[in-house]
Amino acid sequence: MRAARYHDYGPADVIVIDDVPEPHAGPGEVRIRVAAAGVNPIDWKLRSGEVRAYFPVEFPAIPGRDAAGVVDEVGDGVSDVTVGDKVFGLGGIFGAAAEYAVLTAWTAVPDAWTLEQAAGAGLAVATAGRALDALGDLSGRTLLIEGAAGGVGGAAVAMAAARGATVIGTASPAKHAYLRTLGAVPTAYGDGLADRVRELAPGGVDAALDLAASGSLADLVALVGDADRVVTVADAARSAELGVRHIYAENDAAVLAEGAALGGRGAYTPYVQATYPLDRIADAHREAEGGHVQGKLVVTL
Repeated sequence: MRAARYHDYGPADVIVIDDVPEPHAGPGEVRIRVAAAGVNPIDWKLRSGEVRAYFPVEFPAIPGRDAAGVVDEVGDGVSDVTVGDKVFGLGGIFGAAAEYAVLTAWTAVPDAWTLEQAAGAGLAVATAGRALDALGDLSGRTLLIEGAAGGVGGAAVAMAAARGATVIGTASPAKHAYLRTLGAVPTAYGDGLADRVRELAPGGVDAALDLAASGSLADLVALVGDADRVVTVADAARSAELGVRHIYAENDAAVLAEGAALGGRGAYTPYVQATYPLDRIADAHREAEGGHVQGKLVVTL
């Protein structure tokens, strides 16, 4: 099969398209013929060697953690899907940017989504759900989400609103209308954030979720008043210093199903900023590494 691979650390140019053996579904897994795969920040951080101290790469490596496509192989013990079903989900940290990929957590693609949109949902929903779970019961609470208009942000806003939270989300003014469609009260990020949030939530903010690593983590703690009620998925460096929990995604089919259910009733649609054919995956990595991605980048096969 055709797959994107890199054989050493380096810039996006180290990614090549290789012919490699097909993977196969083991017990509790499914294999899909990939229609599209997500390109996430962790992909370029692994490829560049930025996180090699925590996640060393075994070469050669196929980038990509989440994908969407059609099930073509079902492992032992799997009973909730059959060959021909359209699903999206997560495998390991590597392996999605290929003609076939093995998933360990998945759910059905909502009829309202394209496969490209579904490919952009897996890691975003898994990350958002894990972070929201860490904040506990959100019903009747006010949640501030810093960086609410990105891929994880869109999922977090929709999921938090569905769980009963009043959501205030920061984003550039151009994305405020998008946040309102998801159920958030939008506000600008940057200087003066605390004053703007206090005006929007005179009763105070109960919890905060940092998705941006924009340097605002200390301000979020001050707004909430308790580091234990602040979670970050993006700022590992400051989290330890401030006593804030740093959360990673987990391959959880129940969380994926929660996101898909929201998609099925029109409450959440993954925002795909750009798509690239597999042959141009290096361009997708360069765009992701540039740091100005507001939605999801997706590679199509």
